[in-house]
This record gives sequence, C-alpha cells and structure tokens, in this order.
Amino acid sequence: MQTNLAAWAQDSELGKEAEEILRRCVHCGFCLATCPTYQITGDERDSPRGRIYLIKQVLEGHEPTEVTQSHLDKCLTCRNCETTCPSGVMYGQLVDIGREFVEERVPRKTGDKLRRAALRKLVTSTTFGPALKAGRVMKPLLPASLKSKIPDLRPAGQLPQDTARHERQVLILIGCVQPDMAPSIDAATIRVLDKLGIGVRTVAESGCCGAVSFHTEKQEEGRDFMRRNIDAWLPLLESGEVEAVVMNASGCGAMVKEYDHHLRFDPEYAEKAKRLVEKVVDIAELIEPEAETLRDMIGTLPERPVFHCPCTLQHWQPLRPRTEKLLVDLGFKLQPFNESHLCCGAAGAYSMLQPEMSEQLRDRKIGHIAKAEPDAIVSSNMGCINQLQSATDTPVRHWIEVVDAAL
Repeated sequence: MQTNLAAWAQDSELGKEAEEILRRCVHCGFCLATCPTYQITGDERDSPRGRIYLIKQVLEGHEPTEVTQSHLDKCLTCRNCETTCPSGVMYGQLVDIGREFVEERVPRKTGDKLRRAALRKLVTSTTFGPALKAGRVMKPLLPASLKSKIPDLRPAGQLPQDTARHERQVLILIGCVQPDMAPSIDAATIRVLDKLGIGVRTVAESGCCGAVSFHTEKQEEGRDFMRRNIDAWLPLLESGEVEAVVMNASGCGAMVKEYDHHLRFDPEYAEKAKRLVEKVVDIAELIEPEAETLRDMIGTLPERPVFHCPCTLQHWQPLRPRTEKLLVDLGFKLQPFNESHLCCGAAGAYSMLQPEMSEQLRDRKIGHIAKAEPDAIVSSNMGCINQLQSATDTPVRHWIEVVDAAL
C-alpha cells in the first residue's frame, strides 16, 4: 500500500479525485447538525466529518479495520451534508471512493458477505416477483422485522389502450423492484401521462439502474447495469423515437443522472453516458410545464397531505423546491413538519443491512409527520413509501398515484 495520499494519487485517477475533494474540506462541522446517523449515535465517526477523517487516514496509508468499514457502512449516503456544506465538498463521491478502497482491504465476515450477495441477486433478478408473492402469502407467519418489509399489493388497475398513438413518447425504467412492490405507481404514471398526450414505453433489454450493486460494494457490477441501460435507451433517444427517460422513483433517477460520473473513466461509455444523462428527467420535471392543464382535470385531493421529499430528490438532484411548487400548483395543500430534510432511513438496501438504525430514523420521521395530523403522506420513491408505511396507518403513496386517483 502507498504510504501517503500524494504518492497514491500519482498512480490512481480515483486517488487524484479524492485528494482534490479532501483539499476542499475545512472541517467546520456544519454537517453534523444535518447528518441522520450522527443525530442518533452522537459518535463523530458516524458523521461526514468523522468519515472524511477515516477515509483520509486510509488513503494516507493507515490500515483500515472492520471498525472503519462499519462506520462507512452506517452512512446512508443521503448527501444532506452536501446541501449543508459551505465549501461544496462532494462527500458522496468521496465516500464511494473510500468504500471501494476499504472493501478491497477488509474482508467481510461470511454472513455479511452472503447477505449482501443474496440481496443483490434477489433484487435484480426475475425471481424477485415470485419471492414477493410468496412472502405476501406467508406474511402472517413472519417475524415483525420481515413482515414490515413486505407491502400489501396495490394493483395496477386498467391501463389505457394504444399509448403508442401519441406523438410524444417517453421511456420508464423496468428491472426495478417497484413494478412488483407497487405496480400502481407505474400504472398511475402511464394513465396521467396518457391524459397529457404522452405515451410510455419500456425496453426489455434494460434493467436495474445499478444502485443496489453499486451501494453494496460491487461497484463494477453496478457499472455493468449502467452500460446495459445505455445500450438499451440511447439509440431510441438519439433516433427521436422517444424524447426522454422518465424516472418516477427518485432513487433510480438520482443514480441514472450520475451515469456520466460513474462511467467517467470508461473510454467506450463516458461520452455515451453524458448524452444519456441529458435526456433523463424526474416525473415532476416532465409534468411541470403541463401543471395548469392537469390541474383543470383534478378532482378531490387529500385535505391535509404532507410531502416527504426523498433524499435522492432534495439532496442528490436537487428537485425539492420544484416538486413542492408543482404539487401546490396541482392543488395539494401541503402541511409542514419538522426535520423534513432528514432521511427516513430507507436508503435503498440500507434498511435491510442496517435495520436498527433504519428503524430509529423511520420512527423519528413518523413522529414529526404525525404532529402535522395528515390524512395522507405523499412521496416520490418506492423505498421511502414502503419504509414510512411500515410504521403508520396513514396512507403513504407516490404523489403521482394520488393525482391519478383524483383525475
């Protein structure tokens, strides 16, 4: 191993990036106030500043340990710290580098390794749907920790016929857990866009956005998913057959919008990724210009909804102000609540790998939301929706589902 960061950086593009990010760190500690895990543990090593020190030590030649790895594992990668940071430190990029570096040097215990491998394989394979159906049948017999992870089925309902008739066409993602966990979200998206004269298509050759693999320390496997999607989507975009790839899951959207960063060192895909990212939009971005038209079609909405904005929408992209404005323009009377900027603890695979921390953050979030006395909770990411619904009787839905129901 190199003995210091400067020497290591000479031989590694990642090292040069890490060195540049670390140069911007002023260690002011503003991020401690907005870091969810630090708010729970009070341990400096569970804060962005603490994790930056750990990563810096490793890159300077200190041998990482299981303790180092555990503190990096506890990070939700919510990037609230980036929103807070006065120096513009790209913590998310740094923690990706640090995790990859530590993963190469600290072997995981067999149980942890198997759990992560099983999670990756199940979530990204065609067996997920049948496994979920079996889980729903067995749900009454499962322990509470597993029962809360299995949502009740929300059927898709009837879909419009022949959406290919529309001149405007867009793509949506398949290969995600969302179509199996909540088919009503994609169905609502298709119906709402159909009323706006926009057809929705899928491409069988595409698949998972790559986030599950990438964030369970199989980064190259995640990049393979990215390349697959680029090959499936880019020809349709560049031929003009479709105008955009539309994301109705903000977690997937955040990942796909960063394909150009994750493939920046790939000579074959770096430029392709840039061209693709230019055509990726969140569902709110697509509907925003049509807000007035859509508002005229909408009937009754919930009286006291709250909007839980996912971290991937407000800290990664960031689209919280535009999405909230769109919801208000559509007629939602959004109720405020405290700590709306903090993560709910879902964070993709995090809720499965760090269940204790995940549940503490979920309960903290639900506690603040409950004080607003909502009759509905709306969000824009399947993980957040399932996480919050597991701890409340108040209905939690994607906002596009609520709009669809009100049309």
